[in-house]
Amino acid sequence: MACCFNYKFVLNLCNFLFLLCGLMLIVSGLYIFSDNKRILLSRLLAASSDRLSSLPQPLLFYIALGVAIAGFVAILAAVIGFWASCLHTYCFLTIYFLCVVMLLLTESVLCLAITLWPQCLGISLDESQMVRSLQSNYGVPGQEQFTNAMDLAQLRFGCCGMKSSLDYDTSLWRLQGYGQRNWPVPLSCCVLENADQPLAYLDPKPANESQCQSLERLSYERERYTESCLPHLDNWYREQYSIFLAASLILALIEFCVLLAIIMSCTGLASQRARLKRPKQEVRAQKIKSRQTLIENIYEPEVELRESSSHSIDGIYLGPASRHVSSEDFKELYIKPRDLYKKHNLVLGNPVSIDRPSQMRNYLV
Repeated sequence: MACCFNYKFVLNLCNFLFLLCGLMLIVSGLYIFSDNKRILLSRLLAASSDRLSSLPQPLLFYIALGVAIAGFVAILAAVIGFWASCLHTYCFLTIYFLCVVMLLLTESVLCLAITLWPQCLGISLDESQMVRSLQSNYGVPGQEQFTNAMDLAQLRFGCCGMKSSLDYDTSLWRLQGYGQRNWPVPLSCCVLENADQPLAYLDPKPANESQCQSLERLSYERERYTESCLPHLDNWYREQYSIFLAASLILALIEFCVLLAIIMSCTGLASQRARLKRPKQEVRAQKIKSRQTLIENIYEPEVELRESSSHSIDGIYLGPASRHVSSEDFKELYIKPRDLYKKHNLVLGNPVSIDRPSQMRNYLV
């Protein structure tokens, strides 16, 4: 019982940790939902993918939704684990084991896909594709989300353009007059006087607009960001991926502990049932043994006479009391004389019953 109690304690401890992980996943998903800037920046990660760029929301929005759903599923699995620990049956332990295995496999597949083949998810930071996406989407009507994301990136990282500020020279934003024709770069590339405001990227106010929009490098060098945004976006993506990977590894470690606890519980349940079954088998074996002993005593071919003195049956001396009398001796002493007496009466024609002991005794004498 103590061993079974230890198995249940370990399983409940792992279930509690798994439940905490589920709660943390839900909290993390809600936190990502509340971080609008982080979600908006993820719009640039899928800029080179037509499939993901056509989605109504940025990529991180769906990741946050998936994280929250995974946390809810983990909580349900932990509740099933507590239930299985209380009932302590193979059925519920198996269901709990399969739920944890499915979560672990799904998490492993997603981590491998993001690590080894991010292109299959539409995540690509190729320089030429990102520049092409900037030139075809920035400032274009219907692409306000991409425009705001690019303005946010330029303000946050202090950069201008994917590769350089020259990316805007051949963009639709400048060629088709979606912006001011005399602006070589958007205002978000300038050093802003309201940069400390949370929504400054939506209403940028340059500290010196004329010098920022100047075509001479010596004039705009101090009033315009000159770095490229692509390296900053790549570092930001790696930072988000590292956080996701670290959380996934912690969750996977706890899931492995849960699986080991389930296996230990199944082992403890099997040993407990074996201990409970052993006394029943011993009692059954004793009953079978007593029955066999009784049968052997009933059908024993020889019977020991335990009387202290000599013994006789109807005047017939059987010998000492310690002698063993077999079935052949009974035939010689009783059955054969009775048959001879019967034949004798049949020959003489006497109607005397042979079953009367007195008549047979007289005949024998």
